[in-house]
Amino acid sequence: MSAYEDYSLESVRNIYCIGRNYRLHALELGNEVPKSPMVFTKPTHSLIPMDGSAVELPGGEGEVHFELEIVLRAGRGWEPGIEADELFDAMTLGLDLTLRDVQSRLKEKGHPWLAAKGFRNSAPIGPWRPYPGLAGLEAADFALLRGSEVAQLGNARDMIFKPDVLAEHIGRRYGLGRGDIVFTGTPAGVAALRDGEELSVLWNGEKIASSLVSLV
Repeated sequence: MSAYEDYSLESVRNIYCIGRNYRLHALELGNEVPKSPMVFTKPTHSLIPMDGSAVELPGGEGEVHFELEIVLRAGRGWEPGIEADELFDAMTLGLDLTLRDVQSRLKEKGHPWLAAKGFRNSAPIGPWRPYPGLAGLEAADFALLRGSEVAQLGNARDMIFKPDVLAEHIGRRYGLGRGDIVFTGTPAGVAALRDGEELSVLWNGEKIASSLVSLV
């Protein structure tokens, strides 16, 4: 496993995201379950720390949906044959926020999702912690709370494409280097945000980060 270093969000180079990596989430939105990883990207300007403060989000473009995800960070560059436990050095939880109405219109026209997925502050993430390996990921549930209510509950066991597959797919096709991060997909339970609510992310029952929603 790579040595863990707590370097900042400013060092993030590329943000890769995996769509429909949990079967029940794909089905809840009426989508087909993919046969290979579905990859899209977000600009680095979408990143914002979940530090308990308010996150300003566009409130006039339809519903903004939350999608809770395990986020992995590459501590070194990908090369053929490298294992995920060697490549990734840190993990956290994050939110892939989505303008769902905008995304639906883009999908109908066959257009890219950038306007729906890549807006400023669309990728709030918690603090980095050492990457525990696949066994460690699968040993812990992760959850999103809206206030005190559990909105999403997931486990890496249910990923269609595990970290090794994601690393190979992304690294071979697009490149995967030190400082790149991967949003690994969301479990079922996505829904529209409410202005003023508090979102908290939990790893193995421990609250690791939170944010307030500000729809402007």
